[in-house]
Amino acid sequence: MLEATMPRPRQTIPGRLRTAVVVLGVVALAVVATATRARAHDFWIEPSSFTPEPGASFTLRLRVGERFAGETVPRNDAMIVRFLLVGPSGESRVRGADGGDPAGIARVASPGLHVAGYRSRPSAIDLDPGKFSSYLEAEGLERIVALRAARGESEKPARERYSRCARALLAAGPEAARGADVALGFTLELVAEKNPYALAPGDELPLRLTYDGAPIAGVLVSALDRDAPGATVAARTDAEGRVRLRLAAAGDWLIKAVHMIALPPGEDADWESFWASLTFSLPAARP
Repeated sequence: MLEATMPRPRQTIPGRLRTAVVVLGVVALAVVATATRARAHDFWIEPSSFTPEPGASFTLRLRVGERFAGETVPRNDAMIVRFLLVGPSGESRVRGADGGDPAGIARVASPGLHVAGYRSRPSAIDLDPGKFSSYLEAEGLERIVALRAARGESEKPARERYSRCARALLAAGPEAARGADVALGFTLELVAEKNPYALAPGDELPLRLTYDGAPIAGVLVSALDRDAPGATVAARTDAEGRVRLRLAAAGDWLIKAVHMIALPPGEDADWESFWASLTFSLPAARP
């Protein structure tokens, strides 16, 4: 009874051990964040406004996730091949501080349709057979599933090299509805063949997908509505790289596609993938 009523001494952690625990905690969080990003396939540009006022500045965030939801990616200058804004007044570089979030800041110098683009350097990832096969099927890459099976590699881990080709369309003023999307010369690129700011809910958006500047057939192109990300609209490109997707609702949309190739022996990876995305905001009514 005496022992039960006596105050117990407070347990303390020695300084060095406490520091080690903190460091291990930070490392664990970093590992979790890295693993989360590795599992998250989609990558897109998210401007502070899809409809900035002519002459106004706006920010551009880079996001990674799934179903049009995810975390921001800070700017990493070492990973940028091109980060630019193209509009009626020409081309300008998207500036920003290395490590900053948002990743960039830009200004619309004139009214009209503007294209923001981000092209990354390759990154590498190792995936176990199950996760690799699941993601291939989810992204419409059954061709690679079949190729791995034909090579007897279905149960082998995969070394993948991947890079991002993200674009966003911004409408500055009513003149933007009369503008046209333009290609930026990215390795894999989704270009809208009709201006989405000239459409209305229920209209079809024609797009063209190119790889190394040439049309590519048979690639799955998917459209995600931010307000209903589970209701995906998808189709495969035809021989001319074209696809038409009917967009049911007004609001922010993400269009995405991925293309993968087999790498020759001696490379630092077995497969290389290229991820294209296009974001914009569909108006509630045709202008």
